[in-house]
Order: sequence, then C-alpha cells, then structure tokens
Amino acid sequence: MNKIAPSLLLCGALAVSCQVSGFSLFDGGFKLGVPGTLSLDEIRASLAEPDAHTPFVPVGPVGMPADLSEFIPEDNPMTKAKVELGRQLYFDPRLSGDGTIACATCHHPDMGWTDNAPVSTGIHGQKGGVSAPTVMNRILGKTQFWDGRAASLEAQAAGPVGNPIEMGFTWERAEKLLREVEGYDMQFQAIFGGPATEETATKAIAAFERTVFAGGSPYDHFERATPFYNLDMEDETDEDLIARYEEAMQGEDDNPMTESAKRGRELFFGKANCSACHVGPDLSDEQFHNIGIGQMGPEPFPGRFAVTGVDADRGATKTPGLHNIVDTAPYMHDGSLKTLTEVILHYKRGGTNTDGTKSPYLSDKIFPLDLNEQEIDDLVEFLEQGLTGEVTPVEIPRLP
Repeated sequence: MNKIAPSLLLCGALAVSCQVSGFSLFDGGFKLGVPGTLSLDEIRASLAEPDAHTPFVPVGPVGMPADLSEFIPEDNPMTKAKVELGRQLYFDPRLSGDGTIACATCHHPDMGWTDNAPVSTGIHGQKGGVSAPTVMNRILGKTQFWDGRAASLEAQAAGPVGNPIEMGFTWERAEKLLREVEGYDMQFQAIFGGPATEETATKAIAAFERTVFAGGSPYDHFERATPFYNLDMEDETDEDLIARYEEAMQGEDDNPMTESAKRGRELFFGKANCSACHVGPDLSDEQFHNIGIGQMGPEPFPGRFAVTGVDADRGATKTPGLHNIVDTAPYMHDGSLKTLTEVILHYKRGGTNTDGTKSPYLSDKIFPLDLNEQEIDDLVEFLEQGLTGEVTPVEIPRLP
C-alpha cells in the first residue's frame, strides 16, 4: 500500500480542484467552497488519474507514528479520489438547512481547525453548548467529541448535519442533494459504486479529516534527536543509522526549542504532572477526566456520564491533543479559559474555581501545584513555542 504525504495528496495529483476560491460568511473571514465552480470535465479528469483510486496510508510529520495504517478502518481505505471528495463535502455549505454552514464553519483551517470561539455558532445564529474541538491529528482518536460519544470519525461526521442547532439539515435531504448534483454523483459512483448515502458521504469526510496533521514542532524534533545523544557515532558504519542521526540532528538544529521551553518541558513531564493525561504522539491519553471545569451551578456539564451513565464519569471530558494548541484558543470544553496562562493557573489551583469551589467528581490526577511565576511562564512557553509546528496545508476547494 502506498504512503503519501497529505500536502502532496491535496495539492498534487488532484490539483485540478486545489485552487483557492470561496466567499466570506462572517466578518471573521470564514471561507467556504463556492458551488458550481468545479466543472464536470475537471472532475472526470481527476477521477481518471492512474492512482486516484489506489489505497494509500498517509505519512504524518515528525512526531506522528511512522506507520499510521492501524488508524485507518478496514472498511474505509483511503484513496486520493475519496479524500478529495471528502474535502469538497467538508467545505460545502449546501449540507446545511439554509446553505450557510459547513463542517469548516466550526473547524476551519485558518482557525486552528476550530472556530476560535467559546462555543460554536450554527444555523440561524444558534449557539452550541461546547467549544469546537480541533480536527488536527484526529486520525489518532480512539473516540470523538468531548464526551467520546462517537466511536469513529465516520460517526462524528454524521452528527452535525442532522443536528438542529448545528447544520440543521437531514441526511435524507443531503442524500437527495448529492445525487442531484451531477459532479457529486459522478464522484460517488466512481468511488463507492453507487449514489451518495449517509454512510459513503461520512466515509469520504472522515478520509479527508485523516489527512489533517499537526507536528514537526521543536518538541517533536527534540524528542527524535534525544536518543542519539547517548550514542557514540564517531566510528559508526551503519549507513541507515548515520542517515537517521544526521536527519535528527539537522531537524533539531532547524527547529530549536527556546531555553524557557526546555525548562517548561521538564516541568510538563515532571513537577507539573501534565503528562499524567497528556501523553502519546499527540500528547493525549484519549481518556476522560473531570478537571473541574463547568461543574458548578444548577446544571453541571455531564461530560462522559451522558454516554456511560456511570457516576464516576460525571463531568469527565476527553483529554485534548496539544500540538499547535496556541492556535485553538479559547480553551476547555466550554471555552471558558481565554489563554494558556489561565489554563496553567487553573491546574495550579488544583482544579478549583476562583471562588474556591470544586467538583465532587474531580479526577484524582488533579491536585494543587506549587508553581512560581517563572515556572508558569516556562510551561506556557513550552506549550506555545515548543509544541507549535507544521500543519497540513489545505486549501478551500471549488465545488461541483
């Protein structure tokens, strides 16, 4: 099976539909695809390319697992044609009740693949109840949504279309629309062997989302280089090892962590105990923890409890990944913390609110931290400078 870098995938063989065009829906500059700007001849040419339907495994940046095949469902192999179809669907506002909202409205590449709002705004200006999680690195996700109610990206993609607060449509109407738009019908027939369905549309969207990576940060390059510091390479003859050594050393030289970020890294994995939950390639354990946010008042946020019904899960939310977290403010499931400094101060207080109250279901991984101002600054520097790297470049597609 081929391995392809997402940037080459989205702007390479299928570049015929990789030009930027869109329109602004809001003053914030959210740009979505424009219907009718991608011709049938261009679609036909893309579908006829030799490798358009060849299964491949994406290759992530430094810091991601070398082999991502285990994160691709057997019943939804990735192909260039399928990913391109998913990209079009992701940016298409016609999949909403009034033609104004797309997946990208709340998860936009210009906004850290979120919308940089405390809670998202859906159809007719309705406000949702949670902050939009980022799409970056969701290929690694064991479950989706803050409460983990979706077991896959495919299941997650199905939810917003029919949600009356989000996209306010129905899949019955969406299927009808996709079958009537000739350019879409042509793609679904070629890729899935039949007309559009909820299942095939969500498979295409999920395939596209699995190409969105964040990595190659100074931290990632530092971690890749660290093992080589304990090796004596002076008389080494293994050419493969030498090549990996040189690549790792050059990567760290080109992407250095600041001294403050290095101190912050030591705190993150030590005294500050952040790594109790933030571990793994995307610094998330993919588990659920009550961290004390949104738990006071007459209607505490149920979190994972809404899925499991287990008291211990009350208020527990999914640990978010941390790559390029500086781009995804505000923070926490309700967007209640505006800055990363506020996040660190919340944990310094041991998950208590500023008035001293705290959730009775607070995770035992959360406790007060003895951090001085310099240590707080160093932790923030690690999160902001150390964890900010490259993100898969994705341009807004023209649409059938």
